[in-house]
Amino acid sequence: MLEQGSGEVMKEGVLEKRSEGLLQLWKKKHCVLTEEGLLLLRPKQYLDLSQTQHCGQPGANSSLGYSSGGKELRFGDMKTVDCVERKGKHVYFTVVMTDKRELDFRCPQDAGWNALITLGMVQYQNRRAMEAVHSSRQKLAQRGIGTGIHNTA
Repeated sequence: MLEQGSGEVMKEGVLEKRSEGLLQLWKKKHCVLTEEGLLLLRPKQYLDLSQTQHCGQPGANSSLGYSSGGKELRFGDMKTVDCVERKGKHVYFTVVMTDKRELDFRCPQDAGWNALITLGMVQYQNRRAMEAVHSSRQKLAQRGIGTGIHNTA
């Protein structure tokens, strides 16, 4: 799950997500951006969880302090973050998933959610690429095949 071992919280706050229904209403979501992705909670879920944490009750034992129940958008499942437009006091952007779903969001222009989500996605992809290179080098070394590239670090 996203909240298990997700590392440091990069940003936390409110984003508005457009519903997928016929009316396509904007709904507020409490969002937590980590190194692994974006967790979306309904405001009531967030309030319930924060009250549970302050009372010292179990139920929030993950690294982020959030139990499951929210919607998880993992960076590994994201394809792009497209900035649609800046209109009035809002920035409207779309997160395109690898399964071609498109999720529309808006936030105040100065909040920078779209930029931070994009940055998090790029950092995630870079980490995965470096892990793949390291893994393939280890496999080659186990087979006794040199790569010709020496790591001096």
